[in-house]
Amino acid sequence: MTSAPGRCTASRRRPPRPARGYGVVVDLPDELIGLLERSGLCYLATLMPDGSPQLTQTWVDTDGTHILINTVRGHQKVRNIERDPRVALSVCDPADPRRYFQVRGRVLTITENGAAAHIERLSHRYLGTPYPWFGGRDQIRLLLTIEPDRITTPR
Repeated sequence: MTSAPGRCTASRRRPPRPARGYGVVVDLPDELIGLLERSGLCYLATLMPDGSPQLTQTWVDTDGTHILINTVRGHQKVRNIERDPRVALSVCDPADPRRYFQVRGRVLTITENGAAAHIERLSHRYLGTPYPWFGGRDQIRLLLTIEPDRITTPR
């Protein structure tokens, strides 16, 4: 489906799913899934208490339906999301930064379950080594599951 020439808003093979009160949930396009399964560059925007944006560069992943972000309890983005689950992110191809996707959606879940194992997998993808635990092993890792409701890409 396309919303305008050159604007991809969903995979052409799958119809959009209804959302839970936030608009139409869209499926991840195959090209975006490919970037999410590699080491795509990701910038995640959340909303500060005063409504101003907060931007974080982060590693990114997918389960094929949702976008997954691994983070640490206590970080500003987590506090922002716990207050307001709406997020926006940009994922670009490191080999061609002009090729990118913009996603708007909301965080469905924040969980510790599987987050430590997930950061190890991401570290092997992004660094080629076990996770160096930059902030120390006492960090509580969290896995954010994001449901997209709008996906665009300039073409």
